[in-house]
Amino acid sequence: MKILKIFILLLVLTTGIAKAQFTKAELQVSGLTCALCAKATEKALRTLPFIGEIKTDLIRNTYLLTFKSGEQVNFDQISKKVQDAGFFVNSLKATFDFANVKVADNSFSYGGDTFHVMAGADKVSPGPTVVTIVDKGFAPKSVSKKYMGQVADVGTAKGRVYHVAI
Repeated sequence: MKILKIFILLLVLTTGIAKAQFTKAELQVSGLTCALCAKATEKALRTLPFIGEIKTDLIRNTYLLTFKSGEQVNFDQISKKVQDAGFFVNSLKATFDFANVKVADNSFSYGGDTFHVMAGADKVSPGPTVVTIVDKGFAPKSVSKKYMGQVADVGTAKGRVYHVAI
């Protein structure tokens, strides 16, 4: 009976953790000049193990990335793939499911990393919410400069610290 209770507890805990994840992102890339440039960038992004589907919008130079369920998303790897293809991330807006996630001191954790909410922490609701990464390399210099001037010590941050706006 004791083993059954432990098993049920573990099942409930892992189900709650699985819901808290990034589900999709809109990635805008600057420097694309032709369809071959966009195709090369898409090909590089497809090598990432957590990306399930990619839809390209050549008019807006954007990629709609759908992430695989249960896979941990690494935004630094996305940026690196774009830069390795010879281009730059102009903006990255990701949808995070805040179900069972606690936002404390304007921060939340995901996959061993800390996400510090620079603006819009009051807009967090349990469910899918779009967050914009405002760190250097993920946003235009003017946006990064605006938010990074407000950076305070996150305290007990774990892993990589990303700065986001909602």
